[in-house]
Amino acid sequence: MNLNQATIKIKNLRLRTYIGINEEEVRNKQDVVVNVTIHYDAHQATSTDDMGDALNYKVITKSIIKLVEDNRFSLLEKLTADVLAIAAEHAWVTYAQVEVDKPHALRFSDSVSLTLSCNK
Repeated sequence: MNLNQATIKIKNLRLRTYIGINEEEVRNKQDVVVNVTIHYDAHQATSTDDMGDALNYKVITKSIIKLVEDNRFSLLEKLTADVLAIAAEHAWVTYAQVEVDKPHALRFSDSVSLTLSCNK
């Protein structure tokens, strides 16, 4: 059987960080919601059922949490790019996409989001 690339999706990872340039944003952590999509060739993992042959999404998620919660960001673009770098860093990754939502960023909107992606 010839399998397509695997797609890992980390959905609605809810974190808190310093994001923004206004005085209140600089002083107080805000909620952000992170969604990550990663493509990789999982042929070996589907054949062996061995964790060593799979992309470990738990490790990726822990790195994202540490990055977001331990840093300050002025721009949504920078935060999203830094998360994308983590999502795409493993050699097996062929494509990664990250969307970061900043809930309540605008008065009459549920959130503002930014999406970045990369092909390797």
